[in-house]
Amino acid sequence: QVQLVESGGGLVQPGGSLRLSCAASGLTMENYAIGWFRQAPGKEREGVSCINKSGRITDHDDSVKGRFTISRDDTKNSVYLQMNSLKPEDTATYYCAADRRVWGDCRRAPHEYDYWGQGTQVTVSS
Repeated sequence: QVQLVESGGGLVQPGGSLRLSCAASGLTMENYAIGWFRQAPGKEREGVSCINKSGRITDHDDSVKGRFTISRDDTKNSVYLQMNSLKPEDTATYYCAADRRVWGDCRRAPHEYDYWGQGTQVTVSS
C-alpha cells in the first residue's frame, strides 16, 4: 500500500527552524517528483516547495525562497523540508505529495500529485 508519512512538525517561535520529513512506503521515491504543500485555516492548499526526480531541480514559492530548502535521500526513501527563519504566516498543516511525472521537472500545483500524506502541523508563535 502506498503511504506517505510526514513528521517533524510542532510549535516553534518566530525566527526558529524546523525540519520536516516525508517517508514513503509502497512506492520508490526516486521515480517521483515530490512536493511540499501547506494549508492554513480558511485558505487554499498552496505549493511550498518541490523537487524533481533526480533532485537537481527545485522550486519554491516566493514567500519561502531563501528560508526553506527541500532535499531528498533516495537511500532512505525520504524527502525533507528544512524551514528556517520561520514566520507566523508559515503556520499551517504541511503535506508531502508524490507525482509520477512524465517530464523531469516539478510543479507546485496540487492537482499534479498522485499520493498525499496525512499532514503535520507547524505552528509559529511566540
